[in-house]
Amino acid sequence: MALRRLAGSSLWRVGNSRAFLFTSVAAGESPRSAEFQRWENGGGTFHNSACIDPTVVIEFGAVVHPRAVLGANVHIGSGAVVGPSVTIGQSTKIGYNVALCNCTIGDLCVIHNGVCIGQDGFGFMVDEHGNMLKKPQMLNARIGDNVEIGANTCIDRGSWRDTVIGDHSKIDNLVQIGHNVVIGNSCMLCGQVGIAGSVTIGDSVTFGGRVAVRDHVSIVSKVRLAAASCVTKDIKEPGDYGGFPAVPIHEWRRKVAISCRTPKKTNAKNS
Repeated sequence: MALRRLAGSSLWRVGNSRAFLFTSVAAGESPRSAEFQRWENGGGTFHNSACIDPTVVIEFGAVVHPRAVLGANVHIGSGAVVGPSVTIGQSTKIGYNVALCNCTIGDLCVIHNGVCIGQDGFGFMVDEHGNMLKKPQMLNARIGDNVEIGANTCIDRGSWRDTVIGDHSKIDNLVQIGHNVVIGNSCMLCGQVGIAGSVTIGDSVTFGGRVAVRDHVSIVSKVRLAAASCVTKDIKEPGDYGGFPAVPIHEWRRKVAISCRTPKKTNAKNS
């Protein structure tokens, strides 16, 4: 009873910012599972090696794994998993069923429901016998400050460099960002954008819905891409682009206009 009262009084171990909370260990419980405790503010579960600010809310059903670091006023939604050694900056909100591993999240971010960050990228090679071998994916994903990431978006960890999302960038639902991608500050990616591995994107870049970018392409700052465009080579000049392959917007519009007029002329000759 004494321990239960201590938990209710929210005594904190100031030295490492962890909650000193009541934990009940059932008979026969393994030492490993005994290292996880109930977080008083929300009812979620945390590992006793995690460093968690007292103001954090961990909702029921969420799990914080060993050595994770959660800053002040972080909110972790039900069903979310914060993996080992993940760092989350202050005042960041993590939605329901989010999976975070091998990553750091900055301050004042909003990570919506179902987002996955830090999982292995899609990297394989074929050996001399024709067998498909997995390439090591050993690095991290780094999310800047004031970033918002829409529901069910996936951001892979890096293999030869960290995957990076710059400060103040906004990402819509259902976006795929491959391993080693570096996105600058204040970028906007609309729904269903797909970015292949090792792409480099400058600052203040906007992608319309369903834009696709091939691997190892570089895009300078202040580029806007029309919806459903496909980038197949480097874009070296700021401006508006569209089409497949993506070209300057006036060129793409001219091609579309010509293709729309051509069938009419053909039909007129046939009649």
